[in-house]
Amino acid sequence: MKNLFTKKSLLIRVPEKQMRSLTLVFSMALFLSLIACENFVETELPSSQLAAGDLFESPATANAAMVAIYAQLRSSTLLTGSPLGLSNQLGHYADELTFYGDTENSTFGFYTNSLLASNDAVAGLWTNSYHVIYTTNALIEGVAVSSDLPNEIGQRLTGEALFVRALVHFYLVNLYGNIPYITSTDYRQNRAVSRMAVADVYESIITDLNRAVPLLPQEDTTGERVRPNRYAAQALLARTYLYAGLWSEASNATSAVLNNTTDYAIEDNLNSVFLNSSRSTIWQFSPAYYGNSTEEGGLFIFTAGPPPFTALSDALMADFEPMDQRKNYWTKAVSDGTTSWYHANKYKENNSTAVSSEYSVIFRIEEQYLIRAEARARAGDLIGAKEDLNVIRNRAGLDSTQATSQQQILDAILKERRIELFTEHGHRFFDLKRYEKLSEVLGSKIGWNSTDALLPIPETEILLNPNLAPQNTGY
Repeated sequence: MKNLFTKKSLLIRVPEKQMRSLTLVFSMALFLSLIACENFVETELPSSQLAAGDLFESPATANAAMVAIYAQLRSSTLLTGSPLGLSNQLGHYADELTFYGDTENSTFGFYTNSLLASNDAVAGLWTNSYHVIYTTNALIEGVAVSSDLPNEIGQRLTGEALFVRALVHFYLVNLYGNIPYITSTDYRQNRAVSRMAVADVYESIITDLNRAVPLLPQEDTTGERVRPNRYAAQALLARTYLYAGLWSEASNATSAVLNNTTDYAIEDNLNSVFLNSSRSTIWQFSPAYYGNSTEEGGLFIFTAGPPPFTALSDALMADFEPMDQRKNYWTKAVSDGTTSWYHANKYKENNSTAVSSEYSVIFRIEEQYLIRAEARARAGDLIGAKEDLNVIRNRAGLDSTQATSQQQILDAILKERRIELFTEHGHRFFDLKRYEKLSEVLGSKIGWNSTDALLPIPETEILLNPNLAPQNTGY
């Protein structure tokens, strides 16, 4: 992150004369990301550096603080495309990926379902996520006390921070179950927080997103879809409503996105879906520097067998229907002359190029069709559900679904999500859990127990704050 504000960075482009003030905010953002190095509630941040209005008086410095949060999300938290992110870890934890790496690698514990409460990777998902949440709270509080920051900019930054806070809590609640929902930088309050019921966490996420929507711009202000607008917030609302079992609300939220046909559309060319110019993208992360490829490309692509780290599982490859063009475009076979393996080929660049052509996609329009299909099916609108499902199937070169009953349609949607969203931030694991099929599908996996539906709360966190007890069952 030390080069975050250089001219070559895609994250923010600023004149040279503003570098001095940006360095101040960068120092603040880095400090915020490292405070409470043992625990996000342990250390009091000096009042001179937190929520001080002068840090948020300038649009450039206030914007830089928000950009630093996106850098954290992209590079060091659960949404990173590196091996420590959910695309990799939950891909192995479920049935998308087969692990070929060193048994000392943290991914081996996910692949063999042998995680412990002392596992560093599990603790990293927790602590890095709460560090990001803490920085969003610091930004919200800092903007609120700023006297000179233009109102329009302050509202947008607040909306973005609320969106990120909701997003990170969404993943945490689905990984760990009952969790604290942190909305303050007050260490006195945070050091003794307790875990909230999942339903209450969803309610808090929905509250934050409903606050964020009117504060965010409708348009893409960057031209690259790298800052969330209100449609990104609606997309996360739709996903949250679906997970919370609020079918009508989920359907309405997706319609708010899908009805914007001016800005968003299904890409007919499957090779275009993960280009940074794709019209199906709602929100994406730009690489740190011009010419960088995505971390996902560097992680999943290999050119010789056996795979050095990971490959798509045989079970996933067997689920592609014979005419499914996604197999041709989004997977690639590698052979040693005797055995063939497949790697994810959604991102096709794994080396630096003159200009970055691919960004890491976080939300895209295809998921919204599948969310609405499931919400409609569960609410009894089977015709509408099939219409949405067929949009995705037909684009992939498949005939319309032959499913007729509600359960058949729901099963077809689950399978379609498996094929459409593989290696994208843990969708498969979360889908199986939502469908209550984890043990049915993963039961034959070495090390699998029904209690693996939740990760363990890091033991260091419970030692620092006993209110986080009891530990999740099975650990």
